[in-house]
Amino acid sequence: MKAYERFVIWLEYFNSELKRRQGRRVPLNAAIRSPTLKELDEACRRLTLDPKPQAATFPRSSRMASGYVSVKKEGPKQKLLVRIARQLSIVRGAEQKAARKV
Repeated sequence: MKAYERFVIWLEYFNSELKRRQGRRVPLNAAIRSPTLKELDEACRRLTLDPKPQAATFPRSSRMASGYVSVKKEGPKQKLLVRIARQLSIVRGAEQKAARKV
């Protein structure tokens, strides 16, 4: 049964290597290179969106491994995507900083 009270947020929405017509939904300056499902899940957790991650293939590029999270609806989807994109870059930076310390 479809959950109408949740948004589906695909990894491709935030991939800076994709063009808009290939599925990217955020501006290039907010996108990151090759986001992972783990990073997207963590970004949504930090925004308290109750994410439920799922590995799947994006409909426009079925040859690439991908995934999505379903999150509770909070306002317009595009504004939510920009908030997630900002948090995603913070998560990516924190992971890189932690990797350099080790």
